[in-house]
Amino acid sequence: MSSSAYLLVYHGSRDPRPEQAVRTLANLFRQQLKINESLVSVHQSINNVTAVLTQSQDPFVEVASLELSAIPLHQNIIKFSHQATTLGFTQLQIIPLFLLPGVHVKEDIPKEITLAKQNSEMHIDLKSHLGAYPDLIPLLRQQFETFSASSRILLSHGSRYLGSSHAVEAVSYQLDAIPAYWSVAPSLETQIQALIEQKAQKIAILPYFLFSGGITEAIAQQVQQLQQTYPQIQLYLGEPINATHALAQVILQGIQ
Repeated sequence: MSSSAYLLVYHGSRDPRPEQAVRTLANLFRQQLKINESLVSVHQSINNVTAVLTQSQDPFVEVASLELSAIPLHQNIIKFSHQATTLGFTQLQIIPLFLLPGVHVKEDIPKEITLAKQNSEMHIDLKSHLGAYPDLIPLLRQQFETFSASSRILLSHGSRYLGSSHAVEAVSYQLDAIPAYWSVAPSLETQIQALIEQKAQKIAILPYFLFSGGITEAIAQQVQQLQQTYPQIQLYLGEPINATHALAQVILQGIQ
């Protein structure tokens, strides 16, 4: 059995869809952990020339939100760590499900963990945020490649936290795309106009969001309006990343 329990931390929303998606992702991640532990056990058995099959405890994975929760995140961490200790786990790995290194990743979550450590004897390890995992890039590239468009826009929420745009620019560069932002400049329309000036005829737009929600719906509506505004070009809109086996595998690889 792994000595680690895992807590997936997401932003929190009044829209029930993100929480449902995070719980789906937690189940998929749990499955990936169990498969990985089984492969490790088989490998060890082969190396030791043994063939002993043992029933291992299921990986312990839960979710918690940073905001809009009944109790603060640090209290959820304390509660979860006590449950994990009772089950025999010795450390807790906290995985921020955030794509950008904004204020939540750099300040808010670390503060909550510091508070939790004051009331928990378990070793708590804060992992890198999801957007920093290198295996996320092929997942995004795969969706871009479903469209027959030579021009690409990666549309992120955006953050006013210093340096967060650099992360989006770096991801965009690896995807042969240009960045646009929902909440800060440059906007989606600004970048579409720039590509039109460069004689682009087909533009693929990929929302750099984890799950569907109110903002992704608003993006879809805006893309429809922009298509009417610029009928001389073809706009293609991709889906958010969403909870999939592939994303669960990205997380597993990212924390190892």
